[in-house]
Amino acid sequence: MSTPEDEERLSPLAQRWPRASKFLLSGCAAIVAELATFPLDLTKTRLQIQGEAALARLGDGARESAPYRGMVRTALGIVQEEGFLKLWQGVTPAIYRHIVYSGGRMVTYEHLREVVFGKSEDKHYPLWKSVIGGMMAGVVGQFLANPTDLVKVQMQMEGKRKLEGKPLRFRGVHHAFAKILAEGGIRGLWAGWVPNIQRAALVNMGDLTTYDTVKHYLVLNTPLEDNIMTHGLSSFCSGLVASILGTPADVIKSRIMNQPRDKQGRGLLYKSSTDCLIQAVQGEGFMSLYKGFLPSWLRMRSVQCDGRR
Repeated sequence: MSTPEDEERLSPLAQRWPRASKFLLSGCAAIVAELATFPLDLTKTRLQIQGEAALARLGDGARESAPYRGMVRTALGIVQEEGFLKLWQGVTPAIYRHIVYSGGRMVTYEHLREVVFGKSEDKHYPLWKSVIGGMMAGVVGQFLANPTDLVKVQMQMEGKRKLEGKPLRFRGVHHAFAKILAEGGIRGLWAGWVPNIQRAALVNMGDLTTYDTVKHYLVLNTPLEDNIMTHGLSSFCSGLVASILGTPADVIKSRIMNQPRDKQGRGLLYKSSTDCLIQAVQGEGFMSLYKGFLPSWLRMRSVQCDGRR
């Protein structure tokens, strides 16, 4: 006769460690999605950093002179000037980032939903709880993943630095982590974390709220049923709203993470995310906050591996 301990030992791993299993499955799915959509992320980062007005303060021709290019021309330019495989430059820290972010977000959201908030008496999970839980989970996941995001952004710009005749900063991913840690300490790995978690909160708020609202409206007010078409339309709208809300913070995050630093690891261009915002708007106009919007939106619609981003 089997004991409870024997039954637990023979049960599937997913039943014994449900949250750990979700973390691993989410991470594996994230790797596949990251590899497929990474060229969009690289293009987005290049567009976000292109034409920084703040570079004029460094003098000696530091400000970029190349004309602004759209998504397609930027991607083609990378292939022609740097090589096809450079579309995946920085993908290794991006995979690290996605595993940490997706897994951390998933586990945190599950914990908040089941333990902190809980369902109502009729077993329904209200929208406001979903929104708050999603935002908090996104913030936690993004904060944990910030060091990998920092390395990803800086490695994505290495090819551009080479074309401009500037010395490369890193020999590889692990050298990048070690160099940033040596120059800026632990705090250096969390450069740009404020706009990073702001983006995560805004994206999750817009995503979850819009998705559930649009889906509810379509089911109640149109002939559509709760099927793949309804989910597709809801995802389309939620990705658009999430990109509109999150792109400005994403631009600021990328610029702060990529800015040149002194020997103490302090940024030479921006004192804070607010300073970066003001300089971008004053020097380049309000729409500079939406550089890289199209590839960001397309990627957000494509990556569905961790539920909805």
